[in-house]
Amino acid sequence: MRIDLHSHSSCSDGTDPPAVLIAKAAAAGVDVLGLTDHDTFVGWDEARAAAERAGIGLVVGAEVSCRLGGKSVHMLAYLPDPTDPELVATLRRVRDGRNARVPVILERLRANGIELTPEDVAAQSSAATSLGRPHVADALVARGYATDRRDAFDRWLSEGRSAYVTRYAPGPAEVIHRVLAAGGAPVLAHPRGRASRKILTDEVIGELAESGLAGVEVDHHDHSPEVRKELRALAADLDLAALGSSDHHGAGKTDHDLGCYTTDEGEFARLLDRARAAAERSGHTTPAPYLPKST
Repeated sequence: MRIDLHSHSSCSDGTDPPAVLIAKAAAAGVDVLGLTDHDTFVGWDEARAAAERAGIGLVVGAEVSCRLGGKSVHMLAYLPDPTDPELVATLRRVRDGRNARVPVILERLRANGIELTPEDVAAQSSAATSLGRPHVADALVARGYATDRRDAFDRWLSEGRSAYVTRYAPGPAEVIHRVLAAGGAPVLAHPRGRASRKILTDEVIGELAESGLAGVEVDHHDHSPEVRKELRALAADLDLAALGSSDHHGAGKTDHDLGCYTTDEGEFARLLDRARAAAERSGHTTPAPYLPKST
């Protein structure tokens, strides 16, 4: 069974609507897909209806933006109650911070001789609940200033570049608390990616495990074979589920094809066990994974 637990739709910074994303996952031979848009639950209903039509499994969640030691890190929140007031408020504050920095980014780009308008950025996504750097990057591509998203980030938008602007994001320990309180399972996303590899040490991940971390994303495009081996051993030592996923963004990341990395069935079962336990402790009514018999 091919289980890909991390993907994005046009409800955040992916390029495909949830229904199209599900159809593409089915065509790619994915048996279970995780929809984890940035800081929003908006696409869940559309994705569920599409999964039922396509006959593939669906696990809903969100990728929550965090900051630790001044660096951006991400937490995958699987199967939380989407109506939990504290989690909803946290995600809204993150989205508001993302929206507020776009005009500042445009000012800094203007100082570099690049003319983009808010309308240029908004045109890149009619469905996203907030506009972020990927949408600015897409606008730069559309206007001919960059060849693709990665080029735009490398030249202007990444941390340390001239148009980078920081924004609010909670700490990962706080997010773990919020997700668990909402009955979900928190999983650290791509912890050894470019932005987070220096800050998310083994010791820090151990501390997060003590706070209730349920798993860690091991098999990911940003991780070398050696890093994946190290993370798998760390996950075993800390009794964390070891996940694998594509982190698919549609045309936004052309080297993250659906199903390029997947999660072992046993590790998937461990994740679902953690989510069920969190739901029972919290007393929340949480979404169940959609797992048709064919999967």
